[in-house]
Amino acid sequence: MGESALSEKIEERFGGRVLDGGVLGGMRTFLVEPDLIVEVCRFLKEDPDLRFDFLADICGVDHFPEEDRFEVVYHLYSIPFKARVRLKCRAGDPPQVPTMVGVWRTANWHEREAYDMYGIKFDGHPDLRRIYMWEEFEGFPMRKDFPLKGYKDAYNPFGEE
Repeated sequence: MGESALSEKIEERFGGRVLDGGVLGGMRTFLVEPDLIVEVCRFLKEDPDLRFDFLADICGVDHFPEEDRFEVVYHLYSIPFKARVRLKCRAGDPPQVPTMVGVWRTANWHEREAYDMYGIKFDGHPDLRRIYMWEEFEGFPMRKDFPLKGYKDAYNPFGEE
């Protein structure tokens, strides 16, 4: 299925509620509101003409100091059709979007990473906790307003003062 056919299919199913963001880096991009993201993802995965059956990545973006500061970006791949699509979902501050674990089980790890680095909360996630940083770590290191030297940590792995 070509990019224009994909756009038409999404327009047919969701009307003007999903915006076509054009092609960025050779990949068709759609802008989706948080309350619609699960429905859109399920449609892209389950529609027999699309079959975006592989969640390649979920990542966070910090647009500080903009209003809807955070964005969650989903990269999907259709193994049978060798096609890619990107979904962008803007979130406020504090950032919060629904979990995708019910659509793709691998979302578990991707969402934990976005939570750990950006503080994005995924509603309904079965085990949303840090994956890289220790539990006592304060803050989210990929945020643009995070200090370069960090905050004073409760845990010092090197035992130095």
